[in-house]
Amino acid sequence: MVTGDVMGVTVNGAVEAGWEPVREAFEAFVAAEPHSPEAQLAVRHHGRTVVDLWGGEETDGDTLSGVFSITKGAAHLVVALLAQEGVLDLDAPVVEYWPEFSGDGKERLTLRQLVAHGSGLIAVDEFSYELMADDARVAAALARQKPHWEPGTAYGYHAFVIGALTGEVVRRVTGRSIQEVYEERVRAPYGLDLYMGLPAALEDRWKPVLEMLPTPAQLELLASGGPMPELMRVAFNMHHGMDPVTYANHPEVKALGPASAGGVGTARGVAALYAAAISGLEGLPALLTPETAAEVARLHTPGRDAVVPEADHFGLGFEKQHAVGPEAFGHCGAAGANGFADPVTGIAYGYTRRRFGFPGGLAPENGPLTAAVLRVARGL
Repeated sequence: MVTGDVMGVTVNGAVEAGWEPVREAFEAFVAAEPHSPEAQLAVRHHGRTVVDLWGGEETDGDTLSGVFSITKGAAHLVVALLAQEGVLDLDAPVVEYWPEFSGDGKERLTLRQLVAHGSGLIAVDEFSYELMADDARVAAALARQKPHWEPGTAYGYHAFVIGALTGEVVRRVTGRSIQEVYEERVRAPYGLDLYMGLPAALEDRWKPVLEMLPTPAQLELLASGGPMPELMRVAFNMHHGMDPVTYANHPEVKALGPASAGGVGTARGVAALYAAAISGLEGLPALLTPETAAEVARLHTPGRDAVVPEADHFGLGFEKQHAVGPEAFGHCGAAGANGFADPVTGIAYGYTRRRFGFPGGLAPENGPLTAAVLRVARGL
């Protein structure tokens, strides 16, 4: 067990012998933060935990909180697993599974294109936090809407709705919600501390996502950035005044676990999810075959994202991990988190933070943390 005080913030946890550079990178990041990040870092190597650290005034290794789009990794893993088993045909039109999904070119969209953010249905026209918590209601609304581009001709981040869209296909095929399939096939058997719908029995471990506290220099940088592109405003519901912190902490979001961004978990749970995908856990085999892992990591979206300033953004739903390697796949979360699997090194990485980081999305500390992890892994 490692315990230390870094600029007034306690860093706790443990690393295996040889992984001390990762602890040093984590401590350096915590020391440089102007406010306690309330962060967790967990790393597994070929399924074995080698890093388990946390830093914050009110966060420990067991603290559960909203993980935003980290949830998409769990949802996409369900889709990949069902495709691997032949339950889903990625190249079939979505309308074959979901007859109401038609009109305005939607009937020509394949499931593969849908999972890769190609539908153009980037947000529901109406808004409430209660609506956004309910994937079935979101999916029904989107099936009636006009897309922002001809489906299949471009791609763009479906920030708060992709899990509702793919989840409806899962429900039509299996008779179970994507949350139920995840619980039965993935979370429960592998003992993952990552939930799509927080059980009431775990409520005492939950703590809220905290607001960003930008420095004056950061506020000036935000002001100099100019207006946000319109499609990005729409995809993140900013035109409706949505606040991401309110969303993550909303009781219905927490209870229902919408598959796009409503999950609750720990860094341990995120790392274990990706270890289960490529290495197996608890005596159980890897969920994905090497061939399926390669397919979900393969670039499906060359070119610019129409919604967010990214290029070559997605594999099969999972975000490309360009800083790791072409075989890696994962997903970040809005408060600064990231999770990924790298079949080449056997690394499964989970990083979470309760304090919303500047400027939102993949937090910059993931760069040095990931680099330290990979240096150790590649040296073994």
